[in-house]
Formats: sequence, C-alpha cells, structure tokens
Amino acid sequence: MTELLEHAVARLRALPHDQQDELARVVLRLAGEDDDTGVYQLTQSERASLEKSRLQAARREFATDEEVRSVWAKHGL
Repeated sequence: MTELLEHAVARLRALPHDQQDELARVVLRLAGEDDDTGVYQLTQSERASLEKSRLQAARREFATDEEVRSVWAKHGL
C-alpha cells in the first residue's frame, strides 16, 4: 500500500461508521469490484470536465484556500 493510500485510510477510520461504509462502496466501485461493469468509465461529460480541469491546472488557475474551505464546509467536511 502506498503512503498516500495509508494516509487516506487512516483519515477514513476517524469518520462515523456509516460514512466509512459509503466511502468503501465508492472505492470498491471505482476499483471494479462492486459489480460486473469493471473499472469505472468516465462519461463524456466527466471527460470534458477533467480536460477543462487539466487545462486550468496547466495555466496554474487553482481555487483559493477560502474557496476550498467553502466547498469542504458545504459538504460537512
């Protein structure tokens, strides 16, 4: 297991059990273990969004710390 994955798992252990289960289902689905569809395939819309994000990153256009905090707070994190 990579150091980053170990760090993520450690953070997840601190969450309530229902949130841990929800995130575990997401990880399993992304890894292709949750169903017979295999590894998650991006939709055309998701691919376009990802490309837009990559171009913004290449231009060094990143969210401010306050914008990031706002998104986290919106989702209770």
